[in-house]
Parts: sequence; structure tokens; C-alpha cells
Amino acid sequence: MSGAWILKLGETVPGVRRRRGDFEDWIRAAAPPDTDLQIADPRLGPLPDPIEVRAAVLTGSAAMLDEPLPWREAVLDWVRALLDRESWILGICFGHQVLGLAAGGHVGWNPKGREIGRVLVGLRSEAREDLLFRGLPDPLPVLETHSQSLRVLPPGARLLAGNDHDPHQAFRLGERAWGVQFHPEFDADVVRGYLAERGDELRAEGLDPAALAAGLRDTPGARRILERFLRASGS
Repeated sequence: MSGAWILKLGETVPGVRRRRGDFEDWIRAAAPPDTDLQIADPRLGPLPDPIEVRAAVLTGSAAMLDEPLPWREAVLDWVRALLDRESWILGICFGHQVLGLAAGGHVGWNPKGREIGRVLVGLRSEAREDLLFRGLPDPLPVLETHSQSLRVLPPGARLLAGNDHDPHQAFRLGERAWGVQFHPEFDADVVRGYLAERGDELRAEGLDPAALAAGLRDTPGARRILERFLRASGS
């Protein structure tokens, strides 16, 4: 019987991980009770046979897709196999970019620089009837931290959300695969940890970590996207 998997593509920043856990912990916390979400890490060994994967959540990562990652092609091929099988897929941040690239899109550095903190994304008309997005507030508050973006959507993708910083904040492929550039599994405390650990780097980029921290709030609407995916996919 096929199962549900979290494809762990990286870790959160060290201080947050010690204090709050990691991506897979927050994803599991959003799942219905008694959900069995297994972990696959391409950096540690082979990925599960796509035949055995009913649903997959692709996590974030500090890695960049233009780096020489030894596991990059294996992950892209695995995601393509899941798409061919019409498995349920949710790509988050780096995972969103992986999904887009695997399906024929283009990933690169965002010309507007890093996007981090609590931001607003506008929902497209397609989102009104979307399984994960319908009924959510527009604009939708989300939590983010990324420097690269899905610059060109893959063929056949339906754009669901965007903003001035990144026009491709969310998309859908077919009826069972979504990518979101933001982090629906984050809460404000997690992003506060990112701002604290990356403060010097952010200031060097002309950003104000204290002002960004002051604007943080939890984003329950964005979390509903993850909850809906986990429920609909039978995860």
C-alpha cells in the first residue's frame, strides 16, 4: 500500500532546530491525528520507489538549486515520476522550486533580493475554486524566507498567488500538485529565530531585522493550505 512521505531537503537554522524542531516536525504537527508521515532524505540514501508514494511534502532548504548538489538530479527525477503517477505533491519554498524545475520551469536568484518575514500575497482568480486556497483571505498573509525564486512557471501550471516581490508565490499542476514559495508550516516564532540568526547578513543586504521582527504575526490562513493538503491527500 502506498504511503505519505516528507521529502527532507534541508534543515532550519541551528538555533531554531535546537529549540523548536525542524521542518518535518512542523509539517507533522499540521496533519490529522494518527497520520503516518515517513521521512525520506536524499542526502542519506535512496528515495522510496514512486510506486509506493501516495503523497509527498517537499521541504525547504538552505541549499540553492544552482549549486552542485549531488542529489539534485535524483530528486528531480523522483518528482517527475510522482507527477507522471499523479501522486499528491506539496512543494514548500525550496520544494516549490524543485517541483517547478522538475516540471520544466526555471529557478534563479530573485532580482529584488531576499524576501523574509510576514508578507502579503494576492490570490488569483484561479485560487477561488482551488482545493487548498478557496475561501482564504485576499491578500493572504504568509511567512517567508528565500532568495531564489521560480522565475518561469512550468508548462501547464496554474498561477494561484503572487506579489510584487515574487509573482509566482503559488501554483498548481494538474489537480494534485502544488508549489508554495512561502512556509505554511512556520509560525512567527520560527521566523523570529531566522531573523536573529541571520541578522548580520540581513543588515548587510540593507534589511532591518528588528523592524521585520516587529511585524511578525502567525498566519493561520497559510497554515490551512498545509492542513487541507494533508487531509485531502489522505496523509
